[in-house]
Amino acid sequence: TDQLNYSELYKVLEISSTSTSYIKTLLAHECISYYNPTIKHSGTGPFLVLLVLCNCNRCFVCFSLAEFMPQVKVEQVDTVEGCSHEVALPDSDDYKPLKPRVGKAAKEYPFVLDPFQREAILCIDNNESVLVSAHTSAGKTVCAEYAIALALREKQRVIFTSPIKALSNQKYREMYEEFQDVGLMTGDVTINPTASCLVMTTEILRSMLYRGSEIMREVAWVVFDEIHYMRDAERGVVWEETIILLPDNVHYVFLSATIPNAKQFAEWICHLHKQVGCCTEHFFGDFREDNFNTAMQVLRDAGDSGSSSGGKWDPRGRKGGTKGPSSVFKIVKMIMERNFQPVIIFSFSKKECEAYALQVSKLDFNRDDEKRLVEEVFNNAVDCLSDEDKKLPQVEHVLPLLKRGIGIHHGGLLPILKETIEILFSEGLLKALFATETFAMGINMPARTVLFTSARKFDGKNHRFITSGEYIQMSGRAGRRGMDDRGIVIFMVDEKMSPAVGKQLLKGSADPLNSAFHLTYNMVLNLLRVEEINPEYMLEKSFYQFQHYRALPGVVEKIKKYEEQYHSIEIPNEEGVVTYFKIRQQLAKLGKEIQEFIHKPKYCLPFLQPGRLVKVKNEDADFGWGVVVNFCKKTNVKVNSEPLYVVEVLVHCSKDSVKDAATEAAKPAAPGETGEMQVVPVMLHLLTSISSVRLYIPKDLRPFDNRQLLLKSIQEVQKRFPDGVPLLDPVDDMGIKDPALKKVIQKVEAFEHRMYSHPLHSDPNLESVYSLCEKKALIAADVRTAKRELKKARTVLQMDKLKCRKRVLRRLGFASPSDVIEVKGRVACEISSGDELLLTEMIFNGLFNDLTVEQATALLSCFVFQENASEMPKLTEQLAAPLRQMQECAKRIAKVSADAKLEVDEETYLNQFKPHLMDVVYAWANGATFAQICKMTDVFEGSIIRCMRRLEEVLRQMCSAAKAIGNTELENKFAEGITKIKRDIVFAASLYL
Repeated sequence: TDQLNYSELYKVLEISSTSTSYIKTLLAHECISYYNPTIKHSGTGPFLVLLVLCNCNRCFVCFSLAEFMPQVKVEQVDTVEGCSHEVALPDSDDYKPLKPRVGKAAKEYPFVLDPFQREAILCIDNNESVLVSAHTSAGKTVCAEYAIALALREKQRVIFTSPIKALSNQKYREMYEEFQDVGLMTGDVTINPTASCLVMTTEILRSMLYRGSEIMREVAWVVFDEIHYMRDAERGVVWEETIILLPDNVHYVFLSATIPNAKQFAEWICHLHKQVGCCTEHFFGDFREDNFNTAMQVLRDAGDSGSSSGGKWDPRGRKGGTKGPSSVFKIVKMIMERNFQPVIIFSFSKKECEAYALQVSKLDFNRDDEKRLVEEVFNNAVDCLSDEDKKLPQVEHVLPLLKRGIGIHHGGLLPILKETIEILFSEGLLKALFATETFAMGINMPARTVLFTSARKFDGKNHRFITSGEYIQMSGRAGRRGMDDRGIVIFMVDEKMSPAVGKQLLKGSADPLNSAFHLTYNMVLNLLRVEEINPEYMLEKSFYQFQHYRALPGVVEKIKKYEEQYHSIEIPNEEGVVTYFKIRQQLAKLGKEIQEFIHKPKYCLPFLQPGRLVKVKNEDADFGWGVVVNFCKKTNVKVNSEPLYVVEVLVHCSKDSVKDAATEAAKPAAPGETGEMQVVPVMLHLLTSISSVRLYIPKDLRPFDNRQLLLKSIQEVQKRFPDGVPLLDPVDDMGIKDPALKKVIQKVEAFEHRMYSHPLHSDPNLESVYSLCEKKALIAADVRTAKRELKKARTVLQMDKLKCRKRVLRRLGFASPSDVIEVKGRVACEISSGDELLLTEMIFNGLFNDLTVEQATALLSCFVFQENASEMPKLTEQLAAPLRQMQECAKRIAKVSADAKLEVDEETYLNQFKPHLMDVVYAWANGATFAQICKMTDVFEGSIIRCMRRLEEVLRQMCSAAKAIGNTELENKFAEGITKIKRDIVFAASLYL
């Protein structure tokens, strides 16, 4: 055939529209001709066989990406200082400047707007979607309020989404006080769902889109608050799904903390919904390195004096004496004396938060009238609690602190106390608030001063300096609009910090908004259920895919550059030189194989006696010849099941790398440099040569002169052997009898014979032509790498994972072989707050049928508890038995997933279902008081409540799942579970509602 029928091709192959576009573009190119397109079938499905003829040798360079690339351009708009304004629009459109507002503004403000706010509001007046990227407390909410006011004025509906329920409650209160016609939808709470402005979590909006809610037909604007949450590894995908599913006629306001790639996000929105997208950014600040170094010098002097007076180094490299337990007390006291309050003190653990608050509990920051107000607000807040709940230790202990103007805010607090503290702080009744970094997110609650108790945090894996993004988010709380001319940020630094680290922390770019898109079974099943869209479309349109597409032009340019470099190198008699080059390369490869034999401990250790000369080289540092001092075996450390040995070698190091005890790694002395001989630990594989020469070494190597004497001895040996220091022969000297080594040595001898007999070997220009050939070979390797990069960037990512997930769904009976959703699949679509596959399997296996309401509720707690508890509870048999059944079910899913080529580790998969609160939930469902269940575990009270509230959400979804298959008995069981847990302080109504 002369023409390919692309629609048929799409239908038969079930390939993506992007792939079809790629084939079209490729075959339409002037240097390409093709013939005999045929469809063939294999075990993995149908595929296209196409014979392609190319008339040029550089197709990957001249290949036009026009149809394949997102067609978006960006225009820079002139703005005032402190604000950047860029516009992303389709390539085919011409940029049109924003029209000035005609008539009255939708909303007036009692203060002068900042430049970025004025620009964003003008975009909204022009019906253009806008991304507002600014630091915390900069006033981004002004832009959202204006969009809501505009929609209400035009009799349109608007949706405001936020990342979490608590924040949705706060925003609902804020919006209700401003507009009145406001509703709330968070799953567990629904208020005025027919309102023109609806505040909801992003998950609720996603659910509405999948179910084709009628509300969406009337929506003109959607506001996404805290859009930088899209990079969250677990929940970020919900934002991407929602944005992709929203119709093109809806306009958007995205509010984000500072992100360096805001322009890229705006381009994606433009590409996705064919809209003009504006991006306004707010920025400021300079870094004074001279002042920073002065501050660090003070710290060093204090550390040194602390050290000289008996201070000790702790294992993490900190010097004692620089930060005592009363440091926070002193700084907070100084803040109050200088009238810098209110202050937020950020710590990176709940226990630290409470400990620091207790340190300052003797101070009193409130007047008597303020104390009376605090007590009145507190009593009104806890009035809804039972008498027993009012006697909870957390409730009783917090009031004395609050009356003194001291607050605590972290995830382990009771939600009602957290909200009370937020209200008291916003009213100016708390002067010092000790908080974890979660307080930096959400409702606008600025202070005059922000104090960091440490510049480092534990992120679950390592202790590290906080990132510039984390710093920006928290420090943004410093400075109250209209009240302070500046905000104050104080860092407690208890260890040396280089200017580079300090500059990166304070002035580095914020964390980029990188997609965390990943496939979930709930997403795949919902997309299989909906007719207009499929999972492949979701992958193609994701921000994850878009970010890879944007790399294409850069990769093509890179290939062009490498190609030009490659063709610019001309080598005389190139064919002969390449042959010689390949022989040398093969010899080098065989040399490495011999090294692998020599490095085996059983062969080399007998020869690593003190005084033995060895050559040391790692990837980026060549130390040359050194002297073995000793070797040791590392206990409890193995590499590829072999014990690990470390050799202590005396080598010539640069003075800079040995003078500072804090230096992480020694560096070799440069040629001609007067360095210093230093003993460094070396792994066996870094010994590139073992000499047959041994030197006498002094007993004591601590004196400088003794070590330098050995340097002179090494230099003498090198003079005695100008053709190279003699090496141990692996067969004759080391006695290695391995037949495999003999084969390698025979190959070496054969290649050496070819090398010596090659005419180029005796050529006087050998080194110059060889180095040219080596350079050309490296460029050729770069071209190959870049081509692979181009191929990877052109493919739709995660497509293999999608195929694997579909395979799992088919094998477990959730979908048919033709990807039609089955009954099991429809049930799983109802579950999004727990593992949908496992919960559905448990329903269909009848696991819940014989359990009591209390047992079933306790078992479901495993799906929602996510914190690390110190120890496993001893479960009774009535709880342990259903847990074992659930784990057996999970093992089956893990096995099916592994068989379907998904990377699933059975143990890791099972460990995500944590039974640590099963006995607590069981007791609560049986009517125990909150005080009683708190004594059963060391988990914070706030964490218990968070688990219970998530559990109620899972129970609601399980009711819907049971209803989907008409199992009324099971539906009633889960509904009764909700009734049993939904009581008292655990489900006390939010103070914002």
